[in-house]
Formats: sequence, structure tokens, C-alpha cells
Amino acid sequence: MDKINVVVVGYGGMGNYHAERIDGFENFNLAGVYDIKPERCQVAESKGWYAYPSFEAVLEDEKVELIVCATYNDVHKDIAIRAMRAGKNVISEKPVTLCSEELEEIIAVANETGKLFTVHQNRRWDNDYRTIKNILDKNELGPVFSMESKVYGSRGVPSGWRAEKEHGGGMLLDWGVHLLDQILMLNDGKKIKSVYGSLTNVTSLKVDDGFRAIIKFEDGPECLVEVLTNNFIEAPRWYMAGENGTAIIRTWDIEGEIVKIKDWEKMDAIPVQMGAGITKTMAPRTPETIEKFPLEVIEVQWADYYNNIYDVLRNGVKPLITHDQQRRLMKLMEAIVESSEKNEVICFE
Repeated sequence: MDKINVVVVGYGGMGNYHAERIDGFENFNLAGVYDIKPERCQVAESKGWYAYPSFEAVLEDEKVELIVCATYNDVHKDIAIRAMRAGKNVISEKPVTLCSEELEEIIAVANETGKLFTVHQNRRWDNDYRTIKNILDKNELGPVFSMESKVYGSRGVPSGWRAEKEHGGGMLLDWGVHLLDQILMLNDGKKIKSVYGSLTNVTSLKVDDGFRAIIKFEDGPECLVEVLTNNFIEAPRWYMAGENGTAIIRTWDIEGEIVKIKDWEKMDAIPVQMGAGITKTMAPRTPETIEKFPLEVIEVQWADYYNNIYDVLRNGVKPLITHDQQRRLMKLMEAIVESSEKNEVICFE
């Protein structure tokens, strides 16, 4: 088997994540790691992996075909460009860069050199995302008019570089890049009409510790994406409403259900007591007019990401994460920041 030799550059949490998994893939060979911190290189060596003495040594090693960039966000561009000019293919951790202008510089070099440049958007392989996507793909709810994607934490912004603006910290670039990528893929092919965003600074004044974004698609749903880090009760991970039903995924363990309308014509309802008054409008549906269904949990393997990388480099297939997808994602995040700063709706496409 024609294995691909890989070096992981940046041996922190995600660097170790990549290294451990690459080391177990039959199509890849972990040639080594590199980190600017000697103590991190020592940790890699303690696991039996070769630690390169410098990034230049990585670039000069002719047997290295692929570099995984798992460094601070602000140096992704420099590492990717230097690597491609040295004849290496590149996987960058997310976010790909700090701004769309830097991304364009990287793409220009990828086109110039003919080398693969792609991004590790690993949460396209989350089971909850694939489960909600399956509901959408099967048209289980009829035309969907509303989607909500939320992740709540309770520990604020993690310490270290994630709390430092100059290194690309903040929750929009850390978690938003995942949830927004998922929303774009769920609505692939639909134009975005408008974006409204609000960044939060409850626990940190240096970087955003959360955000809310309302994204309206042309001939598609209105989507609410929310990441917050000072919340002590979790929100549902997904909530999706269509003309014929509603789906909810409450937890990362895919606990939830689908409720479909069975008889829309039975509109009569007996007023019910709610709070200090009665209501007919918000009276719950009677059991005979709805049906409840368990979720069909879609389980996928994250290794498929690297299987695609192998097929791109050995068999000429197209990468699953493309330049155009990353362009759109970066511009969407920039629109959210602009909206938050101006406190106005941004017309997007």
C-alpha cells in the first residue's frame, strides 16, 4: 500500500488528537511531529514519535507529503503557504485563518503549486448533525422554515491562546466555525438573504465568549445559531420545524424525537388555562392529531475524513471540504462580526 507520510505541526490538544489517529490509520504513516515548545516535542518522543528539530527540517524532508497544521490560528497562513511552496499538501485546523483576505492568499498559492489545501471541519461527522441532516434529506417534516443549533457551556472562554484575540481566540472562531459550517451544509445551494449577529462578553472582555446569529436563507429556513459559555442549563442541541412536523435533538447522545401532524384539519381546541389566563391558540394538540416517532440515529466514522484525503492524493477524487465552502464560511463569520459592531442586519448574498 502506498502510504502517505504525515507530519503534525503544532503538538497541542488537537495536534495530539490528529497524531494518535493518524498513527493508527493503515493508509498513513506518522513521520513525526513538530512544535515550537521543546517540552511538547519531548512528550511526542515519549510516545515513540520522531520530533523534528525545526519547521525547516519538516519542509526539507522529501519523504513528507502531507502536513497537518494544528497551531495557533494566527499562524495557519504562514505555515500553509511555506509548506505548499516546499511541495507539501496541507490540512489546516479550523478556523482556516483569521480573515477571508488571508484565506485568498492561501488559495492562490494552492492553485499556483497544485497542492491540496483543505480544512479539518470534523464536526460534519458528528452523529447529531448527520441525524438532523437525515431528517432534512428525507423531507420528514415537509418544507422546513426554522432551524436552531445551540451549544451551551458553563466555564467561560478556556485559558491560553483561545482567550487571546491576537491568536484568533473567541467562541465565534472556536465553536461558531463548526455550527455555521453545519448550517451552510444543511442549506447547501441556497443563497443567504441576511445575517444578524450579536457577540457576547459576559466572562471575557478580550474576546467574545459567545454569540447569536440569525441567518435567513432565500427559499429556505431562518436559522438561529447560538454558542454561549456562561449557561448552567443546556439548551436543545437541535430544533427544526417544518410545515408537517417538528424534530428535536436534546443532547449529544442524540436523545430526542420527531412529532408529525396527522390531521391538520382538526383545528378545534378547547381553551386551556395558562398562567393568569386561558388560551385556545396555544392549546396543545390532541393525541389523535399527531404522531410521535423516535429518531433514526445516523452513526458515522470520523476516519472517513482521512479516507477522503487519501483518495484525493492517490485517486484524484475531490476533497469534501472545498475552497469555496471555506470562503463562504469565513465571509459569514465576518458578516456576523460586522452586524454585531453596527447593530444592524447585513445583506449577504
